[in-house]
Amino acid sequence: MSEQADTRPASSFAILRRLLMDHGRRYGVAYFAALVFMCAGSAATALVAYLLKPVLNQMVEPEGLRAMRVLSFAVAGLFAVRGLASYFSQVLLARTGARIVAGLQMRLFDRLLDQDVAFLRDTHSSDMLARVTIAASGVRDTLQVMTTSVGRDAATLFCLIAVMFVQDTALALIAVAAMPLAGFGLSRLVSAVRKLSRRSFDGSARVMQTLQETLQGIGIVKAFNLENEMRARMGASVDDVARAADRAAMRMALASPIADFIAGVAIAIILFYGAWRVTVASADAGAFFSFVVAMLMAYEPGKRLARVHLEMQAGIDQARMIYEILDTPATEAPRSGQPALRVGAGRIEYMDVGFSYRPGEAALDDLSLVFAPGETTALVGVSGAGKSTIVALLLRFYKPQAGAIFIDAQDIAGVELRSLRENIAYVPQDVFLFRGTIRDNIALGRIGARQDEIELAARRANADEFIRDFRNGYDTEVGELGQNLSGGQKQRIAIARAMLKDAPILVLDEPTAALDSESEREVRKALDELRSGRTTIVIAHRLQTILSADSICLIDHGRLVAKGSHAELLSREPAYRALVEAQFAGEAG
Repeated sequence: MSEQADTRPASSFAILRRLLMDHGRRYGVAYFAALVFMCAGSAATALVAYLLKPVLNQMVEPEGLRAMRVLSFAVAGLFAVRGLASYFSQVLLARTGARIVAGLQMRLFDRLLDQDVAFLRDTHSSDMLARVTIAASGVRDTLQVMTTSVGRDAATLFCLIAVMFVQDTALALIAVAAMPLAGFGLSRLVSAVRKLSRRSFDGSARVMQTLQETLQGIGIVKAFNLENEMRARMGASVDDVARAADRAAMRMALASPIADFIAGVAIAIILFYGAWRVTVASADAGAFFSFVVAMLMAYEPGKRLARVHLEMQAGIDQARMIYEILDTPATEAPRSGQPALRVGAGRIEYMDVGFSYRPGEAALDDLSLVFAPGETTALVGVSGAGKSTIVALLLRFYKPQAGAIFIDAQDIAGVELRSLRENIAYVPQDVFLFRGTIRDNIALGRIGARQDEIELAARRANADEFIRDFRNGYDTEVGELGQNLSGGQKQRIAIARAMLKDAPILVLDEPTAALDSESEREVRKALDELRSGRTTIVIAHRLQTILSADSICLIDHGRLVAKGSHAELLSREPAYRALVEAQFAGEAG
């Protein structure tokens, strides 16, 4: 993860403490109420064990039937209290857990939106999906395990141990002495479980990655007969998760025989010694019976408490992964005091701009150029020349590592980011449509736009006619990634979205590059309408785009080689002439 505040892994205790601090303030009342109900249930459990002494003693008394009636009702009442307490505590924990997951998911989503493109480029989306879904749920489970252990199990164990000491102090000391031995044996498994839980999580992220890439690239998968390759990739990822889960389960399962062996030895000693005291030393049989029941009832919560650190390791590791994202500095978070960009004429100037994606490989090298206000400027050059980087820096997807970019004499690095992007309409070559209706996707150009404004933008983009040809018109679902629309239709929806935004600066990444001739004509009509009166930057891949531009910038190895009209560059720039002959000869002919 790039640019973290502190790359040192936090300890399990530090992670737990942070979880409690983060969620305790907001959900403390709910957790406290759940703890109260758990303690009530624990007290009821302990009282049942305590009442077994008079139950056993009254059974052998001549007048014991009346007392037994009262004791029977008391036991039934205590079980009812325990059941109700369990119900209310579980409901509170479930509701609180759901809110914690939702809150964490929103915090993660907010932090991802506040990151720049460089961060998101270096982070696979499947890893983010796993953190937002699996890890957030793991944090909830960890908090609930911690709460139930502290509340139900610890309180139950405490109350039952109290009953044991009340009934027989000597036997209670023997039982308590065995507990640290079980805890020590289980602690040896913690490190192995932590490593396996991380391996399982990484495998789950790879499963998501394979599924995501297969579904998004299903056309390529089918066309190249890659089904078996995708099955092999998915099988390897699934098997890795299964192996990690199996090994973790084996380590977790070791906890039971360790605890059972130690507890079995302790119980055997207690039973033998206690029976000897009752038969030889005339100890109270009812007290011994009550002690044994309390001890047996304390065994399960005691074993769960001994295992709690083991069971929480997966959730702690997942919480650590969530905090890796939350602790990453938000590179695009709003900054106070920055002025809003005010666009007048729309003059754009790059002054000695340098930028590299990787050290030693300059994408832009001391680039200086001016985009005249209200004119269309085409950027041409071979693939990798730096055209897309020029656009990316204008939108502040990345920051220049040297030089500066100005809009109407305002350094864009010093203006409010949101205001910068509000003044730029962007139509990419590969249009992205969100799941929803055509109306929804156009309306993203200006949130809250009226229906008549949406329809006007569609008409100006030459999209209204084909939209109305659909049975549901503007309410037609575009499908995932716009799969229900053709390439030309998607481009015109994107242009309508830019029309609705009505920004003074327009950036186009050759939106006609992949269209047939008829679709291209319709899109060009829409683009001519959209460019009117705006400062427009076009990454050009087609000759027609170049010919319609007011000026052309030839970019090579991140530098401005030449600038002028098509005729001027053709006559005086051999590099431009070679580019036209190589890339546009088919169109020219």
